[in-house]
Amino acid sequence: MSGTFQRLQEGLNSAKESAQQKFNDVTTTNEKILDLWPNTKDMTKSGNKMTTDHGVKVQDTDHWLKVVSEKSQGPNLLEDQIAREKIQRFDHERIPERVVHARGVGAHGYFKLHEAIPELSSAGIFNDTSRTTPIFTRFSTVLGSRGSADTVRDVRGFAIKFYTEEGNWDLVGNNIPVFFIQDAIKFPDVIHAGKPEPHNEIPQAQTAHNNFWDFQYLHPETTHMFMWAMSDRAIPRSFRMMQGFGVNTFTLINDKGVRHFVKFVWTPELGVHSLVWDEALKLNGQDPDFHRKDLMEAIENRAFPKWKFGIQVLSEADQDKFDFDILDATKVWPEDQVPVRYIGELCLNRNIDEFFSETEQVAFCTSHVVPGIGFSDDPLLQGRNFSYFDTQISRLGPNWEQLPINRPVCPVMNFNRDGAMNHTIHKGTVNYWPNRFDQCPHAKFTKDTDAYREYSAQIIGIKERLNAPKFKEHFNQAQLFYNSLSEHEKMHVQAALAFELDHCDDPVVYKRMVERLADIDLTLAQSVAKMVGGDSPTATNRPNHGKKAPHLSQVELKAFTPTIATRRIAILVADGFDLATFTAIRAAFKAQGAITFVIAPRRHMIYPEGSSEGVMPDHHFEGQRSTMFDATFVCPGANAILTLRECGRAIHWIRESFGHLKAIGALGDGCAFLQEAVNLPGVDIAIDRESSQVITSYGVVTGWKADVGLLKSAKLEPSSTAFASAFANEISKHRCYQREIDGLVKKVAF
Repeated sequence: MSGTFQRLQEGLNSAKESAQQKFNDVTTTNEKILDLWPNTKDMTKSGNKMTTDHGVKVQDTDHWLKVVSEKSQGPNLLEDQIAREKIQRFDHERIPERVVHARGVGAHGYFKLHEAIPELSSAGIFNDTSRTTPIFTRFSTVLGSRGSADTVRDVRGFAIKFYTEEGNWDLVGNNIPVFFIQDAIKFPDVIHAGKPEPHNEIPQAQTAHNNFWDFQYLHPETTHMFMWAMSDRAIPRSFRMMQGFGVNTFTLINDKGVRHFVKFVWTPELGVHSLVWDEALKLNGQDPDFHRKDLMEAIENRAFPKWKFGIQVLSEADQDKFDFDILDATKVWPEDQVPVRYIGELCLNRNIDEFFSETEQVAFCTSHVVPGIGFSDDPLLQGRNFSYFDTQISRLGPNWEQLPINRPVCPVMNFNRDGAMNHTIHKGTVNYWPNRFDQCPHAKFTKDTDAYREYSAQIIGIKERLNAPKFKEHFNQAQLFYNSLSEHEKMHVQAALAFELDHCDDPVVYKRMVERLADIDLTLAQSVAKMVGGDSPTATNRPNHGKKAPHLSQVELKAFTPTIATRRIAILVADGFDLATFTAIRAAFKAQGAITFVIAPRRHMIYPEGSSEGVMPDHHFEGQRSTMFDATFVCPGANAILTLRECGRAIHWIRESFGHLKAIGALGDGCAFLQEAVNLPGVDIAIDRESSQVITSYGVVTGWKADVGLLKSAKLEPSSTAFASAFANEISKHRCYQREIDGLVKKVAF
């Protein structure tokens, strides 16, 4: 390809991107985007003139006003208001980062109700199916600082701000349905214990240290939660592939004043999927922004992430029918006892314009609810309602709700006044209620049925620092969770505990934790004890009850419709590759919504066999790693395969993909590359050079003269004749965990 032609192609691509951006801006505009518009400036617009913050045009922003002569340069002058403003604004660019959930990413979208629930709630958002409610969602890790990595083992925040017609509703949740503690007064302790240790500020963004596990042992109530944290849930493949939970017990109140208890659930349409631990560790260094880039990339490609919105509901009459307290945040409501009812959907369809103004300044508050939604006596929620509001004042000031990203789209009128960074100009001569003008009357006096009203609940008890009796049982649900996991998930929990406790160098810590694990499962405790040096227990005081519950295992939370949409597929090529196969494969996967990336020995033109029209790779082998992709295809071509055989990085790429349980595909000479250079143990690879059969073995799909197959049907299913269909089917499974179960992974160095 000539340089002129290449520049022409780049120009066309740029024009397409510009047109696509304008199209996206129009199709994703909602009430909240329009509300933000007056505060949005296009810094790339031609003709912009630089000014000070007070609007005066600036002639020179590169030189401080100073005393200078032809021979010497004197001191800077304090009178230079332009320089002072520039430096002072820079000095104060940073606001205090969040104590927890400091590292996050956000996106705009909408909520759509599919099934009204007037029998449960009077909330407009739960009754008007014609509405499309603007939302802003922020995903985050919990323990790490803003500069930490995305793929650490940690709980993930899943917070949503609904800009409803009745005011803002903030649903501040996590990707795990339970929490470490029952009472909010313990929150400073659990976070202090999880954060870097105070004497050396180590380790960052991880729980693999003495203090965290010391706290876990001394607080039996954490047992259920730390099992979730040691599971695959704590290393999600993507924010788009994890569940969201409100965690706490809220209430719904209908227009007759009848109250129900509720838990909120988000389930992704793509299914719930995770990384493997070795992959997560490597991504921490290779691409610490992996999750935030993944979300933005999907939205840019119009593969908008979607979640089904569900509720678990209990009547007040049923709240005492369980062997746990429904207000205990360390417990789930098992779905076989309290089914999830899916009534709506969440979609993220627009990336942010500026990280600080939107993602960093967005502030959530659990006490922000709308009429028809209320609180329960969940002691963790009660404390959160105080803490969240208080922390936003500390970070952003008393007028944090006036910031563009936080302000509601409905009218706001009250007599709250002044304070730092007040944005609002209030006209009128009174600033109090009641007043002689009857301005801003209280809903109490106008009988406004849309106003928020607290549920009239009878309270009987004794003022004590105690929890209800059912709060005292801490192990049944930890056993329930572990029992419900698949074989490979249990293996991962064992490995995670072995890793974490290996990093604890105080024998008191890891030996006591082994004792605690025996309260969950004796075999688990013995396995971990052997790895970390603890005393292997021979008996337990709490035999495993053997019960299971649905949907605690990720294996059961598959995509609503099997798909490879948004999956990142690497295509390995080198000079001499087969152009026809390459073109057909890319077309097949593009048609299914997957995103393909060409990886080659160099990011410069790679030429197919017998052609002078090259292909520009997206990356070279030293710029990317297999960890950043969901699957890999080896493109055939005799000369190309000879080059890949001599490339250690390409060989390692395949071995690492195999070790991380990912789908691998090859056609023609690519089969020989897998068979001879990589030598994947226990895997059947096509060897008959004249056969058109497609062979699938442990997630590795190969064929010599097989038809590529253009996935004419949207249905994904196995195939022995159409390569692309067979390969897509394996990719849609996310991983081939059978490799791990059968011990094949241990035989490959990666």
